[in-house]
Amino acid sequence: MKSACFRLAVLGLSAVIATANPVSALGAEKAKEFAGFGVLRAPSAETVKAQAQEWFKNAGKTDEASQQAFNAIWADADRPLLDKVTDTFVLGSPDAAKLMAEARNVAAPAPKEVPTTLRDMKANTFYRANLALAYAKALSNRRVYEEALDSLKTVKAEQVVDPATFFFHKAVCEHGLIKKDEATKTITRLLDDVADAPERYKMVAALMFFDMQGWKEKLDLGHIGRLMGNVERRLDLARGGAETQKIEREVIHRLDELIKQLEKQGGGGAGAGSGPPNGGACPGGAGGSQPGNSPGNTNQPSAPQQDSMGGTNGGPGNVDLKELKNKIESWGKLPEKERAAAMQDLIKSLPAANQKQIEEYYKAITRNEPK
Repeated sequence: MKSACFRLAVLGLSAVIATANPVSALGAEKAKEFAGFGVLRAPSAETVKAQAQEWFKNAGKTDEASQQAFNAIWADADRPLLDKVTDTFVLGSPDAAKLMAEARNVAAPAPKEVPTTLRDMKANTFYRANLALAYAKALSNRRVYEEALDSLKTVKAEQVVDPATFFFHKAVCEHGLIKKDEATKTITRLLDDVADAPERYKMVAALMFFDMQGWKEKLDLGHIGRLMGNVERRLDLARGGAETQKIEREVIHRLDELIKQLEKQGGGGAGAGSGPPNGGACPGGAGGSQPGNSPGNTNQPSAPQQDSMGGTNGGPGNVDLKELKNKIESWGKLPEKERAAAMQDLIKSLPAANQKQIEEYYKAITRNEPK
């Protein structure tokens, strides 16, 4: 684990200091060093093509036209193996064609369960495993993390033609679903076990890793913001059911706990009045852990926040949590003009890291209110 953390640190640092081409910051020497730790590697193009051709013929596609279409798919040496395998499945199986069309269609409803085809353990392993990966990748790109992750759970990295893509999208889904421990383990496997993982996967994985190091799960406005972001994502996917409502209740519960803690620490209210300790900065969040803002130091930083993800200093962080909680609970009852005014009042005092999350959360609730 220590060696993985070291490599993550190197990768994360290179991502921060890289300019025009961040991937090249590692250099060939460092890439070779990392490759030495790998125990998984994508099979050769020749091996995969042979497996795909065998499956294609077994699917009954032995006529000349089908074989010409197959050869056209595999003629481009620069295309990723997974893409060529997926196109072969689409060409040879109506079920695969329908499955991938639905997964790639951003206008199509998000699936609610893993398709039967991917759960059929009697199916050809080459077909089922790589179709599951292609399907999960397409859903991950649409932020349909739940079913993408469930699809990946039906196979193993050793069964697919692209282990790096398997671990990368698994980590993306786990990170998006706020599964810190699972995402950390997956990122470690990506960097430790996959010898030929693309540099772009390593860079993004490192950024996710360092992002999660600042996560706190209790009494933290940053965590509440992540929960709100997950609600917004689910509402965008027309998933306003019981699970989304459960997360919304957790948002209210966490705000309640945070308010009680601040009142206990400050001996009074968490909003206007006595105010919270540490100068009103969000506890453990973006406003309370900036360089120069140690406990008891209420001075603003002398220089703008440096953030590799593009963040800037926003509001002072003097968030009235009671008002925030009340607005979340009563949002659907407010007239449109009052909603706009309330949002502006709340957002302007939030640190930049939380502003967009909460603003998008309210917009998502408004968009999906009739449902």
